[in-house]
Amino acid sequence: MENNHYGRELNVPPPYVSRPYEPLKEEVEFRDCAGQSIQSTVVTIMAEGPPVRDHIIWSFFNTMFLNFCCLGFLAFVFSVKSRDRKLLGDRNAALSYGSTARSLNIATTVLSILTFIIGIIIFIFTIQQVQMMMSEEFKQMQMNNNGGNMYGK
Repeated sequence: MENNHYGRELNVPPPYVSRPYEPLKEEVEFRDCAGQSIQSTVVTIMAEGPPVRDHIIWSFFNTMFLNFCCLGFLAFVFSVKSRDRKLLGDRNAALSYGSTARSLNIATTVLSILTFIIGIIIFIFTIQQVQMMMSEEFKQMQMNNNGGNMYGK
């Protein structure tokens, strides 16, 4: 099998292609005392702060399992909006939508838990009422079968 080097040797690095220098737009040209040009570049770095939270997992959980009066779904919508704004780089809108999603998630979670607890209390109260009615009915049937006589005679 023939080994072609395609016109260059293996131990020689590939040629470097130089590009013309293009100054950055932020460069400002200064002159020192000797009249020589001094170039300066200004780079502005913004403090990021804490990351933007979109609460999408909490919203998804509330949408699937706790969706009290569709508040979970509404929280999910705001979470998706927050994530979209975060990806676009609009930090203020992402924070706003994320805060709204968080508030809706809190409301959904609290209201759903309260509804669940109230439902359990009503269920227990209903069971007790049914048991009391059944025991009274049972006593009434015993009285009717005995003819009102306590000793069954």
